[in-house]
Amino acid sequence: MQRFAFTVEFDGRPFMGWQRQAHGPSVQQAIEDAIQAVTGEMVVVHAAGRTDAGVHGRAMRAHADIAKAITPFRLMEAINAKVRPHPVAILACEIVADDWHARFSCIGRAYEYRIINRRATLTLERGFAWRVTQALDATAMHDAAQILVGLHDFTTFRSAHCQSASPVKTLDRLDVGREGDAVIVSAAARSFLHHQVRSMVGCLALVGAGKWSAKDLADALAAKDRAALGLNAPPDGLYFMSARYPD
Repeated sequence: MQRFAFTVEFDGRPFMGWQRQAHGPSVQQAIEDAIQAVTGEMVVVHAAGRTDAGVHGRAMRAHADIAKAITPFRLMEAINAKVRPHPVAILACEIVADDWHARFSCIGRAYEYRIINRRATLTLERGFAWRVTQALDATAMHDAAQILVGLHDFTTFRSAHCQSASPVKTLDRLDVGREGDAVIVSAAARSFLHHQVRSMVGCLALVGAGKWSAKDLADALAAKDRAALGLNAPPDGLYFMSARYPD
């Protein structure tokens, strides 16, 4: 039995999220079914994070234990062949120690949220970004975002369905920058609450549009009440970017 680690890219639009579910397709199920087709084994694929329906992955980290004697390259190639036509790709595959765990060994996760700030309808990026038609001040958004950095009770920015034991998290980084029509929000932390990034982005968009001040954002955080949330951004623009592990 060997433990294989994967780096996974996926388009989240056809899926109910990463985690296997009874009521719809998932990224996890697509990969597990592909592994079974390759090895004949029913395995569980563990991931660094759980994404919502419609959320995308640039470099999700995952692992599975496989008994079949196979090299990482051949396994990667075979999974990519069998996972079709699902929009999922294994970008890298390697053998790791038996005690390495994609989720529990992870010490940092990074997300990116992509806003397209224009009046014209999205064509090439439809489903891959959130279109906001009102002009956004990315500098004001970035400045306000620093209020959320650090150790806080993020109850306001937490889904009612969140299963985390505590709403207290340490946000390591929350940056906002503009690249032409695109406003990019980058977030990094050891772990995140359910909907935390989308909720933070939604409120920062209110700041960027001049509907909220930085004080309004601070008051929402201090309220520790989901009812104080101004806006929850849609899943379209959210990407799981990377997972960090000890050297």
